[in-house]
Amino acid sequence: MSKKIILLIALITLVFGGLFFTKFLQINKAISTRTPPPPPLVTTVDVQHENWSNKLSTVGEVTPFNHIFISNEVAGIISAIHFKSGQAVKQGDLLLELNTSTDQAKLDGHIAERKLAQLKFKRQATLIKSKATSRSSYDEARASLDLANASVIAQKSLLDKMHIRAPFDGIIGIRLVSMGEYLDKGHKIAPLVAPSPTLADFHLAERYIADLAIGQTVDIKVQAYPDELFHGQVQAINPGLNEGTRAVVVRALVDNPELKLKAGMFAEIEITISTPALTLTLPETAVLYNTYGSNVYLISKDSEQATVTYRSIKIGQRRHGKIEILSGLKLGDTVVDEGHIKLRNGIPVRIAKPKSNTKP
Repeated sequence: MSKKIILLIALITLVFGGLFFTKFLQINKAISTRTPPPPPLVTTVDVQHENWSNKLSTVGEVTPFNHIFISNEVAGIISAIHFKSGQAVKQGDLLLELNTSTDQAKLDGHIAERKLAQLKFKRQATLIKSKATSRSSYDEARASLDLANASVIAQKSLLDKMHIRAPFDGIIGIRLVSMGEYLDKGHKIAPLVAPSPTLADFHLAERYIADLAIGQTVDIKVQAYPDELFHGQVQAINPGLNEGTRAVVVRALVDNPELKLKAGMFAEIEITISTPALTLTLPETAVLYNTYGSNVYLISKDSEQATVTYRSIKIGQRRHGKIEILSGLKLGDTVVDEGHIKLRNGIPVRIAKPKSNTKP
């Protein structure tokens, strides 16, 4: 009985072993005859020369050329408002009036006192000619007249300050007061901004001070108008450095004819510090980055099959989607622009239609 069991087990083992061996041969044959996957497909771009001016890039803030809060020099109750929020005004335009009834009455009293002082002085002047009055009486009358004149002038000046006018051409912001409101001296009434031209203030590191000069061209972009460039010139360079940042403050005067630039806007700024020069460039999409620096996949065409070589490069400025190549590549070199994800150093690749590396 035990021999039959042993023979049965041996037979089963032989059958299954044969089946497994046959399957193994089939799999091995399929692997040996399988077509390998095609090389990765990439697009390429050539290193080119472009005329680039040497520029410094930084960020800054738009600042109005003139910007104040309109306020009152004397206290009083608002009796008339002659402007609306957002209104354009000219220098000297009447904006607001304070109640002048009490102060006008005081002026009328000072004018009456001046008339009396004029009569007294005139009488003393006549008497002194005939020596019918003393010199001291004459001098006292003259002093009283001068004092009366000064009182009238002072009261007129006070009344004039109760008529608040625009100190320069500009646009008024949101009104902060209401009709009939009592204003203490120096109360903020509304902001007034002269929007054109405007200013842009920014900081540059100490190492760039020697490159800066009054009149250099400045190009500005803001988030509100990403497709527009605003142009200006360096107007002023601070004579000292910020003690905390070791940076110099620079101010540019910027054209703003359509009043698009607003006070407080964040600005991306480029300053042209030299004339245009030939620069090696690539699209930023062609450059890879890691902890060791910047790299590209260089296309080699030594044979019919293109291959890629992982190449370290040194980069410089970025400008409008392009990047400056300082070293590691030469004019005409071809690199991978898209399709990096499956690449390894030395592997073959298929090249799609090349992209053109030209200015946007």
